[in-house]
Amino acid sequence: MNYLDSLYWIHERTKFGIKPGVKRMEWMLTRLNNPQFNINGIHVGGTNGKGSTVSYLRSALVDNGYEVGTFTSPFIETFNERISLNGIPISDDEIVELVQRVRPVSEAMEAETELGTATEFEIITTMMFLYFGEIHPVDFVVIEAGLGIKNDSTNVFKPILSILTSIGLDHTDILGDTYVDIAKDKGAIVKPNTPIIYAVKNDEALKIIRDFVEQQQAEGIELDRDISVISEDDEFTYRYKDYELETLLLNMAGEHQKENAALAITALIELNESGIIDLDFNKMIDGIESVSWTGRIEQVKESPLMIIDGAHNVESIEALIDTMKRYYHIEEMDVLFSAIKGKPINAMVDQLKTLASTFYITDFDFPKALSKEEISDEVKYDAKALVDDYVSFIETYTGKGLVITGSLYFISEVKSKVNFN
Repeated sequence: MNYLDSLYWIHERTKFGIKPGVKRMEWMLTRLNNPQFNINGIHVGGTNGKGSTVSYLRSALVDNGYEVGTFTSPFIETFNERISLNGIPISDDEIVELVQRVRPVSEAMEAETELGTATEFEIITTMMFLYFGEIHPVDFVVIEAGLGIKNDSTNVFKPILSILTSIGLDHTDILGDTYVDIAKDKGAIVKPNTPIIYAVKNDEALKIIRDFVEQQQAEGIELDRDISVISEDDEFTYRYKDYELETLLLNMAGEHQKENAALAITALIELNESGIIDLDFNKMIDGIESVSWTGRIEQVKESPLMIIDGAHNVESIEALIDTMKRYYHIEEMDVLFSAIKGKPINAMVDQLKTLASTFYITDFDFPKALSKEEISDEVKYDAKALVDDYVSFIETYTGKGLVITGSLYFISEVKSKVNFN
């Protein structure tokens, strides 16, 4: 198989959809001699903020001289970025090698058991564990969970530390439609006698997470209780235990990014105090402050101003709107929106209407993408318009400013097709 053949085989798994549970993962990994148990892994879960938190950790650890693997999803610019080494996507040849190792195991599972066919995410997750657990061992692997935690494909290793960035109403068709339901699922990130750093705001969800911490006898470290983030315009001060870091200034705009960075800093302090890493604080700060994360409140054009952001649920849209007003001092601009099935479209649109001058709606080529007509039915707003060719629309746009948002998958396609020059 060559690289394109390998990608085709992986993407073909998409038709098998989402299958919650870890039994297929455990079966395949056992056949591969359980590489997931060979890593020093940090597990990062949550509704929003996972990707940037992973990036903060990776950058700080790399700047401190460690070799770091990361696993993230979805990809924005290239498939290979989902499995990256020191922030650089693994090579096409390595993808081919991994598929050659994993495909026979997947096919054997299908032939020999009643577990069925592995999904695309299960295949990619297995590839990641094999790569970092056997083919290219590293000092640390920072692993972003996919959907929830309890039945997520990543929930098959023993982390040295875990982070829960947030709990919001997302994937409600699978995880449940209340904060309590989702907290019970994501609370599975809490492991016995393992530090867990969390930033849960909803009171009901917070109680669930605290109960998990107590039951597992874990060390629970809580934002706003144990960790303080004091915002001062663009900068912020971080406090935890006897540590105080002042005038921190991130590349990543948004109050939520200050909290994500605080979670990463706390994780690094905990690893340093336990002797797992030898932390140079200046290098940690430099690494964290330098992080940029493509597709997250990313300015892709200055005139007219264009921002792309994979805001895919109510909480992330609230963060987007807050950032536009607080950092860009913009109260109103045009919005180009597209989304996938299973999202709270009505609630998302209600939030975006507070920003939108004209609400443009489009669709894109993705199996779960909603049609623009389906989305339009949810947009109760006079100043709305359907866009058939979003590439041409963006490239010829001359309005006052445009936010392109609604789905990370949409943002990925926009980045691959649109010329912003």
